[in-house]
Amino acid sequence: MHRMEKSVREGCLLENEIMILQQDARLQAAAHVFKQAGWRVTEDVRAPVWVLPLPLSADTPGLAALLRQAKPGTLILGGRIAPEVYALLRTKGVELVDYYKRPELVELNAIPTAEGCIALLMAHSKRTLWRQKILIVGFGRVARALAVRLAALGAQVTVAARSPAQRAFAKNLGCEAVPLEKLNEPTDCTITINTVPAMVLGEKQLAQLPQESLIVDLASKPGGTDFSAAQRLGHTALHALGLPGKCAPETAGRFIADTILQILHERSEQL
Repeated sequence: MHRMEKSVREGCLLENEIMILQQDARLQAAAHVFKQAGWRVTEDVRAPVWVLPLPLSADTPGLAALLRQAKPGTLILGGRIAPEVYALLRTKGVELVDYYKRPELVELNAIPTAEGCIALLMAHSKRTLWRQKILIVGFGRVARALAVRLAALGAQVTVAARSPAQRAFAKNLGCEAVPLEKLNEPTDCTITINTVPAMVLGEKQLAQLPQESLIVDLASKPGGTDFSAAQRLGHTALHALGLPGKCAPETAGRFIADTILQILHERSEQL
């Protein structure tokens, strides 16, 4: 019987060992949360549960060698798992779970992402955010978290979104809202923040921005901005990836640990 299942059936789930690949500050913080919850955090690959980094790709340092040691029945949890990682484990008889697919983690992760973005804006802008005109492209979780915080700081926020429902939501929060097509027209917004993982800020759109604009792209690689065109046009364009781990690793690590503990709790109830 799987060691985790055995302990769950015996009513001592919290006494299990868990192996955490503590390569960054987030998982170091997560390890502390697991210890507080009663788990024995170990480096022993024989542990029935593994927690691996976010994002998890084949080029994650030491991953290939580690996965070769996985025993059948091991439950492995990683974040934003790349397809090639699934391929590496196809014949190992282990279970691979992507904790970043949990909506509560994605929602909570928007908080440190928004705060990290605001820190970047303050560091790279010569003006206060108060009364500065800011354009947010897209209106998903991160964009919503940003909009309410920037508005609270006194910024004049405009949201460009494809969906009428998203534009209505933005208006409900006190922002201006325009269709994405408006990106093809001149704007007086001196800061643009992109959250759309598609090319929405090409050379044509970037030419509509005021001179020497600041652009922060939060979308996953390759982003939604033509960075070469932005440079040619005299803008400052930043591709800000992994802000939770860089700006608030302790909080981000707690979010990861809490999410995984909930996953394990749900699994125990199903046994």
